[in-house]
Amino acid sequence: MLRWCLLLLAALVAVGPSRAVADEKVWELLRGGGQVIFMRHAVTTPGVGDPAGFRLEDCSTQRNLTDAGRDDARRVGATFRTRGVPVGRVLSSPWCRCLETARLAFGAGEPWTPLSNLYDNRAREAEQMRALREIAGRHPAGGNLVLVTHGSVVLPLTGIQPAPAELVILTPEGPNRFKLAGRLTP
Repeated sequence: MLRWCLLLLAALVAVGPSRAVADEKVWELLRGGGQVIFMRHAVTTPGVGDPAGFRLEDCSTQRNLTDAGRDDARRVGATFRTRGVPVGRVLSSPWCRCLETARLAFGAGEPWTPLSNLYDNRAREAEQMRALREIAGRHPAGGNLVLVTHGSVVLPLTGIQPAPAELVILTPEGPNRFKLAGRLTP
């Protein structure tokens, strides 16, 4: 049993430094600009989806960020500034939790309908994915493009279900084409 525990511990220690090296390479890529960054909104009040009868124009009817989520969003912005990551345009889902995440992390967020939550509403998924593939394949000017959205939007586009405030970084490769550059949890 002791031998098994030591082997497991050695494996975990070995993974740590390689993850840090991989993360540092992604941060270096971001410092160079030209990437498309999908960010899932920060931590919200417990639950899944929004309450019945929620309205986009009324934040009090939605699931919103917790104080911890607000701190996480601020921490993401501080990490970008500390690491010298240039941010160009910031687009956001019109849901209040995404707009607040964008504002706290990056100072602003422009609502963009293709980033709207797909949870429990897949009616516009094909249209949204077309718009997202198009923007993810285009090299952004003036820094990195940040797209603040929901896990239900990132998953069908990339195959990744991000954690709250996690970043999924894509490198544009031309019309409707991109490659996964990495994932970060600042």
